[in-house]
Amino acid sequence: MRGIKLAEHPVHLGLGAGADSEPQFTGDMSWYEGYSARHTDDGPDGRLVSLHSFSESWGMWEMHPLGAEVVVCTSGSMTLIQQNTDGSVLSTHLAQGEYAINAPGVWHTADVAEHATALFITAGMGTEHRPRDKQ
Repeated sequence: MRGIKLAEHPVHLGLGAGADSEPQFTGDMSWYEGYSARHTDDGPDGRLVSLHSFSESWGMWEMHPLGAEVVVCTSGSMTLIQQNTDGSVLSTHLAQGEYAINAPGVWHTADVAEHATALFITAGMGTEHRPRDKQ
């Protein structure tokens, strides 16, 4: 038996210490909508665990209103940019093995100079997105 690739099939951590393998990740918003529908009963306590690789900076901001998100850089490096609720901006450089936490309600994006892979543990319910060119 072979293991499951996290980059292809994220994991949902749910109530009662449950863990469910998710369908093939497509990257489009319909995948996230399906995820939310499958796990709505877990409310804000559910967590999505995913692994993504990037070769360029993110083209959007995102924000998780109902819970914190942990971002762990597993290879390469990236700069996490957080826009706090008071409007202040914090840039945190993450190298391999380092992490940062996006607090609930904090808009965030990332700059990637060459390549980075990161593990995300996300309170995904209610996640919002906006284009990066908007501050």
